[in-house]
Amino acid sequence: MARLTREQSQARTKAKLLASAREVVAREGYEGATVERIAEEAGFSKGAFYSNFNGKEDLFLYLLETHAGEDVTELEELLGPITDGRLLIDTLSNWSQERSTDPSWGMLALELFRHARRNATFGERHSNLFRAQWEGLGKILLRLFPEGKAPAGPTALGGIVFELTYGAASSFTKGPTVGELVKVALTSMYDAYGVKGNVS
Repeated sequence: MARLTREQSQARTKAKLLASAREVVAREGYEGATVERIAEEAGFSKGAFYSNFNGKEDLFLYLLETHAGEDVTELEELLGPITDGRLLIDTLSNWSQERSTDPSWGMLALELFRHARRNATFGERHSNLFRAQWEGLGKILLRLFPEGKAPAGPTALGGIVFELTYGAASSFTKGPTVGELVKVALTSMYDAYGVKGNVS
């Protein structure tokens, strides 16, 4: 078996720490997910943790950034071939419904932001955490509307969908599902501002 390079070994360590953090925070919440517990369950020392991350907040920012980027990549592949506007909306609504069954991502973001505000560590990295994610999906959604006729810019369009997907109380309560809310929002905009039939 080939010996791992230093870069490969560090990447594997980081991946294991991220996977451990994901499991620990799902079980313990942000405050309960200590550096010691995350490192221990990944099979490493605290030293290995701090050689990859500046602290718990840095780790969870990285985890959320990675997850957000993976969402955009997945949606580009899922929605890219679709040319029918209503089929695109249905497909995205179903994706949002499936994602909403795991509310831990939205809860993690809220806990992280609350911690950063309380400890005066909230900065540009926090405030821009989801901007690329929102804009990435929003650029796809612009296809639903004639050029220059969209009701909002790409960041707002994508933000509406992701906020409903990861931040909706409907994940916990009876009533309209997340998928239904996303479909209502997008269909209303499409009927008011979009084109009938196919999207370009």
